[in-house]
Amino acid sequence: MDLLIREATVDDAELIAEITRGSWANKVAPSSSGHREDPKRVAEDLQRGGGFVLLRDNTPAGSVRWLPLDTELDVWEILRMGILPSYRGERLSQHLMEALIHRALAADIGELRLAVRTDQEQLLDVYAAFGFEIAPELEYTRANPMEPSPIVMRRWLRN
Repeated sequence: MDLLIREATVDDAELIAEITRGSWANKVAPSSSGHREDPKRVAEDLQRGGGFVLLRDNTPAGSVRWLPLDTELDVWEILRMGILPSYRGERLSQHLMEALIHRALAADIGELRLAVRTDQEQLLDVYAAFGFEIAPELEYTRANPMEPSPIVMRRWLRN
């Protein structure tokens, strides 16, 4: 298996939107905004923050993005990590998360945050394995007001 994780560019916006929608299909509740991901939003996110595309045997298999918080520029929110269904079970998301953590460390980011939908609580253990902890005092800045508030997790990168 040949894996490559590359930094995403604005030219990848359509591809990342497709990966996100494909990753969400039959996996995440239909009310999730990930099902309506569009290239315009992806391009805006990539310009403000960044992202990675994961290729398995030269075929796009997953992606992840990050954005700096508006109020705390040394804090990145991780969003829209997903692996396409035909590549699940290979622990590919682990490679995306490790790449993102290394990228954040190289950029001297102090903290990473992510949100877990309340109907996806099984992911809490996955992220805990990467050093993330539940942070009930934090509110997700991009929460859908029509849904229950997600569980926010954080990982400190500096002491």
